[in-house]
Amino acid sequence: MTTPGPWFDSHCHVTADAFAEDRAAVIERATAAGVQGFVAIGSGYGVKANRRAVELAATDPRVVATVGVHPHEAKDLDDAGRELLEACLDAPEVVGVGECGLDYHYMNSSRDVQREVFAEQVSTARRRRLPVSIHVRGDEPDAFGEMLDIWNAEGRGEIEGVLHCYTGSLDFARRALNCDFYVSFSGILTFKRDRGLRGVAAALPLERLMVETDAPLLAPEGHRGRRNEPMRVPVVGETLARVKERPVEEVARITTHNAKTLFRIGDADV
Repeated sequence: MTTPGPWFDSHCHVTADAFAEDRAAVIERATAAGVQGFVAIGSGYGVKANRRAVELAATDPRVVATVGVHPHEAKDLDDAGRELLEACLDAPEVVGVGECGLDYHYMNSSRDVQREVFAEQVSTARRRRLPVSIHVRGDEPDAFGEMLDIWNAEGRGEIEGVLHCYTGSLDFARRALNCDFYVSFSGILTFKRDRGLRGVAAALPLERLMVETDAPLLAPEGHRGRRNEPMRVPVVGETLARVKERPVEEVARITTHNAKTLFRIGDADV
């Protein structure tokens, strides 16, 4: 049983091919589960695929979009891709840049290229006064520390962001909060083997936290091995409420407020 919202999926890839056959039904199922809004992340499936998120957001008022270049695809960014991104960023439905960042785990793009493309996107976000959805993965403090260095150098303290699908340490999360970041938790928070992540969530202020699915990836415990959907964001939220020892309704309200505040979506009060 899902918990009534309002919930907000702060990071999902609803325009991925995995949802090609039933995208509308996926969104309706999430709405029925209490999810009032969705940040459709444009990056992660090729630079050109950013347009899908913008197009979906233009046709569904529950959806807003971000556009950017995932670190896996940093090597693929060319002048044509930059022109496409700038055009997408002009759309009123686009509320942020990303997901972008550094991934030193899979290394699908070289470190130098990842750093260069990430710095470019943070600079773009500062120029356009947009928040940023951050992907960072790799042994700490390497990828994490380098990401924060670039953020501070290019953002200049003028923009905010969210560390999506956070799996890092409490120490780094606290450093990030001091650099105008929110922290978002995904289905990983629900896994039986959480590697201390629930302790991290318990120690952070709820006023700086969000929940997400990263759908179609990272289905929560009880659904692992299946396609994830935004309808399961309440499962993440319920786990967060347990570790925070706060009422579920309060966690839904505050995390939704946080997402709407960061991405400047309508009335942030829920």
